[in-house]
Amino acid sequence: MAFQIKVPDLGESVVEATVARWLKNEGDPVAVGEALVVLQTDKVDLEVGAEKSGVLSKIDHPAGTDVKIGDVLGSIDDNAAVAPNPAPEQTLAPATQEPVDAKPASTATPVAQRVAKEQDIDLAQVPPGRPGGRVTKSDVQRYLEAQHQPATQTPAPRPVVPTPFQPPMPVTANDGRAEERIKMSRSRRTIAARLVEAQHTAAMLTTFNEIDMSAVQELRERRKNAFKERYGVSLGLSSFFVKAVIGALKFQPRINAEIQTDEIVLKKYYDIGVAIGAPEGLVVPVLRDADRMSFAEIEKAIKDYAKQSEQGTLSLEALRGGTFTITNGGVFGSMMSTPILNPPQVGILGLHKIEPRPVVVDNQIVIRPMMYVALSYDHRIVDGREAVQFLVRVKELIEDPESLLIEG
Repeated sequence: MAFQIKVPDLGESVVEATVARWLKNEGDPVAVGEALVVLQTDKVDLEVGAEKSGVLSKIDHPAGTDVKIGDVLGSIDDNAAVAPNPAPEQTLAPATQEPVDAKPASTATPVAQRVAKEQDIDLAQVPPGRPGGRVTKSDVQRYLEAQHQPATQTPAPRPVVPTPFQPPMPVTANDGRAEERIKMSRSRRTIAARLVEAQHTAAMLTTFNEIDMSAVQELRERRKNAFKERYGVSLGLSSFFVKAVIGALKFQPRINAEIQTDEIVLKKYYDIGVAIGAPEGLVVPVLRDADRMSFAEIEKAIKDYAKQSEQGTLSLEALRGGTFTITNGGVFGSMMSTPILNPPQVGILGLHKIEPRPVVVDNQIVIRPMMYVALSYDHRIVDGREAVQFLVRVKELIEDPESLLIEG
């Protein structure tokens, strides 16, 4: 009986995905819970597992195709996994002899037959991995390993993982100069669409300020060893700005809101998104109830998110929601930028590179580590005065970090 593999529910607001790669080939045996195919959504990559044991009999959507929730990705033949060996036949010897049982013929999967042919192996010599079962590719590989193990100690062959879909790429333009075409990933297409949406739907404006980072740098230098020893994580800049943003949002609550039709929804909680550069594009995992988190908890959470982003294991839940976003272009060397809103949020704070610059302090010119900060906001519900006062409050809290224990 054929069992259909369907695109599962992909999470909040996600209705489409792209087949990134199949982890099994047609004819391969599969077990319940074993990952079959990787789907790429606009937020994360999801593995679809087998709900039945059997053989992957058909792939309906190869790598690179777009699918929707409920689409049939392929089929599993659950009868193939338990197909019995055919009954042994009897052949008659010459009339003077007794009947002799012939050697039973074994069934094998198409993939096993192909591998055996490539390796010049007699399938009749390969025992199935399960009594009464069919000979699989794994059985052929195990047999091949056993044949060479005593003499060469050849390691077990690694399973072949299908490579991601790569569309044809012309190598020359019309005038003969070299070009390369690369299909945009699902996440990159979604990022592009959302950025254009933000510019088309919001009355976006940006205001700037600069912050003297001396006090924070001095505090970090003084406390970094004790902090790392106690909490097992470094004391970075992120936790300071998360706390400062929360203090400023309490001061200007409209920046922690969103527009729903003709209503302003003021959020009484602080879910702060922290933008992280991932291999496939920017992702914004969310620190839930960040106002209740300690400096160490914030630093640990951001470190974990960065690791998951690099490994491609971020969950949909980690990316959902968010009431305000912080993005730090300074880690890449940016001196100043205008960050784009992350809809439906109405505010995003951009951090930049810290540079020693001459500033006037008490009527004297001194060199201080300075950072430009930028707040992009939706002018439909946030006025310029509120935006400027928000940035001033962030500046005050960062330049007096001890106040974060109270205000943040």
